[in-house]
Amino acid sequence: MNATILSNNHKHYPVLLNEILSIISPQNGGTFIDCTFGLGGYSSAILNFPKTKVIALDRDINSKKFADSIKHLNKDRFFFHNSKFSDLDKLNLENENINSIIFDLGFSLNQIKDYKRGFSFESKGSLDMRLGLNKFSASEVINKLDEKDLVKIFKYFGEEKDSKRIAKSIIRERKNQLIDTQILVKIINSSKKKNYKKTHNSTKVFQALRIFVNKEISELIKGLIKSVKILKKNGIIVFVSFHSLEDKIIKTFFKLLSENNKTSRYLPENEKKINILKVEKKKPITPTDEEIKINKPSRSAKLRYAIKINDLKIIENEIFEKFKYLIDIENLSEKL
Repeated sequence: MNATILSNNHKHYPVLLNEILSIISPQNGGTFIDCTFGLGGYSSAILNFPKTKVIALDRDINSKKFADSIKHLNKDRFFFHNSKFSDLDKLNLENENINSIIFDLGFSLNQIKDYKRGFSFESKGSLDMRLGLNKFSASEVINKLDEKDLVKIFKYFGEEKDSKRIAKSIIRERKNQLIDTQILVKIINSSKKKNYKKTHNSTKVFQALRIFVNKEISELIKGLIKSVKILKKNGIIVFVSFHSLEDKIIKTFFKLLSENNKTSRYLPENEKKINILKVEKKKPITPTDEEIKINKPSRSAKLRYAIKINDLKIIENEIFEKFKYLIDIENLSEKL
């Protein structure tokens, strides 16, 4: 999970930028957190408004060179941290009056086209897929975990219908050789049934591996919880996601904290009818036809946002319980 997508013409297009600026209103000034800095598209746009301050973070150390160029122009208004957004609470933000927190869960063409990192099916060499601050790579996952574990990862993180067939082929092939990117692509192609869709055969397996390697499920849940905690009252939390699993987690989290009849049974009676968040739009905001025409990868983007209306304690156990089956799959990494 790392910031915005680039289109094929290599120009930087922050996804749904106009919609986000309309929601967070930087023209009124204030402090904003860009949790997935990437190439700095959102941060730069916010800093174009004179009374703004941006605190940006990204787990990918390669983002620092883009952050340094923005810092040069905005010394007193821009601050960058090479950090995961699950560590928001470690950035000493207690005295900051945060207006809005923005997450763009896509990743850039720079990351995909850096073939040494192994995100792309076109990569040659070892599988990596680490966004930064990781403990293991995709190569270790593919070459060490057993068949049942691989099936779970592909099925639940990639929604891959042929997960069993692919996992079985991987186990069989790795008895003969270490599986790298191109070997994995061949295994997937030979294992899948005929693909009538325009997407590459390997898309879902590669997505699943990236999510697993970077612990993107627990990262997202922790990011949601911690961002709501540090956001000021009437502050806005914004998420742009690119696949259904992310969107489901965000939607469920917003629902848990915004609907009276769904508040936790663990809350005291006098707090049961008070919501923490207000969700003004139930359906996600999606890119216009014009934006998709300019930046085709944006077509899968979904924007959801919520307003913090009360400072109440979040029942973290209930939230993690909702996604226990996904966290349990992430924890298969303890075998590596």
